[in-house]
Amino acid sequence: MAQPIEAAGRQVAPVVATLARIGHLASALVYATIGTLAARAALGEGGGTTDTHGALRAVLHAPLGQALLGVCAVGFAGNGLWRLVDAVTDAEQHGPGLKGAAARVRTVFVAIAQGALALAAFRLATGGRDSGGHGSSRVAAGLLDLPGGQWLTLAVGLAVVGYGLYQIYRGAIAKLDRRLDLASLPAGTSRWVIPVCRVGIAARGVVAGLVGVLLSRAALRHDPGAAGGIRESLQMVARTGRWPLAVVAVGLIAFAVYQLVRARYRRLA
Repeated sequence: MAQPIEAAGRQVAPVVATLARIGHLASALVYATIGTLAARAALGEGGGTTDTHGALRAVLHAPLGQALLGVCAVGFAGNGLWRLVDAVTDAEQHGPGLKGAAARVRTVFVAIAQGALALAAFRLATGGRDSGGHGSSRVAAGLLDLPGGQWLTLAVGLAVVGYGLYQIYRGAIAKLDRRLDLASLPAGTSRWVIPVCRVGIAARGVVAGLVGVLLSRAALRHDPGAAGGIRESLQMVARTGRWPLAVVAVGLIAFAVYQLVRARYRRLA
């Protein structure tokens, strides 16, 4: 039965991949909003620290906000569906073995996160309320309630810290993305696009690492309320000074640029 499922998945993949590109555009909008609000806060011009759900609520109040959120809902849903297709068919050729299996499992978690954002954007676009924004605390609470939950939560937190460090490594040293068709970039553009993308990946790595630190703290304290997401991570940075917050904020805007590059130049099918 595996072969027909895989064949069907590969047939639908090109259509879903197109929707996934819209998802990258939606991610670019969300991270640009998060970064811009944080930069304004760092410069004392209003703004504030927020997360992806807060960014969606901010988009709602922008001109044509409901329409933009409708597009975001379609994009996030398409990106989530693409991740599921990838997990089932290995469309992006993660390969066999433990490394490939881990990559495919990760795509499932990304698909779930994208689905949650799609639902939040859809609710806001249709006049409903988004009840999200406290996902980290809920995740921590669920993990802590499991047998051996404190150790499991700590392990997940440390894994997220490791993921953040890996993203910083990617931004500083490693190749951007083996599936990016950078050769198709207009002449001369890559000289500034690639460094900007690297800064963005590293900045998101910093934020992800801090999310892992907060989750680890929740495990050590056995307190789900000690966990946090992007907003709480940015608040941690803000407590060190406004310039560190400004640097991370600009980095998140750079990550939005990276998402735009992925939308246009990433090979998805």
